[in-house]
Amino acid sequence: MAFSLKITDIDPLQYALLFERFLNPERVSMPDFDVDFCQDNRYRVIEYVRQAYGAEAVSQIATFGTMAAKAVVRDVGRVLDLPYSFCDGVSKLIPAAPGKHFSLDDAVEMEPVLKERLENEEELRELWALAKKLEGLTRNIGMHAGGVLIAPGKITDFCPMYKASGEDAVPVSMLDKDDVEQVGLVKFDFLGLRNLTIIDRQCATSSSSTPASTPTSSYWSLPTRPPTRFCRKPIPRPSSSLNRTA
Repeated sequence: MAFSLKITDIDPLQYALLFERFLNPERVSMPDFDVDFCQDNRYRVIEYVRQAYGAEAVSQIATFGTMAAKAVVRDVGRVLDLPYSFCDGVSKLIPAAPGKHFSLDDAVEMEPVLKERLENEEELRELWALAKKLEGLTRNIGMHAGGVLIAPGKITDFCPMYKASGEDAVPVSMLDKDDVEQVGLVKFDFLGLRNLTIIDRQCATSSSSTPASTPTSSYWSLPTRPPTRFCRKPIPRPSSSLNRTA
């Protein structure tokens, strides 16, 4: 698709760049493009899109923070006016792992100490009962880090909108990234990439602080001969050499 629209000049068939999304008939979600921009200038791209397609047709996407197991225990404990040390200790008994979310029921099964305390402490049982009723409910609303919606007309014809208070607030959809696709809208990911920001700042610093008469090698100050030889060793190759099937 990108090749057909001339977004890229790399022929995917020539280099065997075939992706599972287009080969798997069970994958019915719409394809999208992830475009990376410098973090400092990402807002300029979104502002350009608003001017090009109309402010009423463009919005960013809402995210909904939910009350996870650890957070709901702390919140309920604070409302019940329980000591912070008590709530913090209970929260720390709930297992945690990168990329995984354990429920309150999971915590009871996985942590014997927690199960024993629930059997013996009436105060904890009261907190736990209230926490289970609130677990998973929406706690706050935020804004998706990169998602932007561009509608064929007024975006309010497709979904409700929300705008926070404050001068810098921008309108966001009141549907999350999955629901906006269900109502027929396409999500564009305008991603702010820190690496591009670092490169941009370095280029600006180099061009402004390097005297015209200063050789590039002395500006970068490669200290010894081995690093210099290492930098000269790599030889550029054509993109066809990256093709694993060649």
